[in-house]
Amino acid sequence: MIKKLGQVMVYVENQEEVAKFWTEKVGFVIRSRNSETDEEKWIEIAPDNETATTIVLQDKIAVAKMSPDMNLGTPSLLFYTDELDQTYTTFKENGVPVGELVEASIGRVFNFHDPEDNYFAILEQK
Repeated sequence: MIKKLGQVMVYVENQEEVAKFWTEKVGFVIRSRNSETDEEKWIEIAPDNETATTIVLQDKIAVAKMSPDMNLGTPSLLFYTDELDQTYTTFKENGVPVGELVEASIGRVFNFHDPEDNYFAILEQK
């Protein structure tokens, strides 16, 4: 039986640039990374060190070589917050490209994207 979601793989072309975006602009932390000498490179990030589900930035080119039939598209990730206005303002101040704050049936939300134009959203639930 599945008990929880452990990791979400996001396939990127420049792991260091994308990791820097998440840590410096979004406020995530690097939880772990493999050795620079390993053939397969990955960087595990999360909002903090206690969060159960993490994002693993995988090298898109290396994964494509190992698994040519794999779908390397970015999953739709929806993050939750209790402080949408503050998060929106902080993202804008940090230079994160953000969309407009909008009212949806499930709450207020805005989207943002990383340096490789992978889009994500943040929701404040009603």
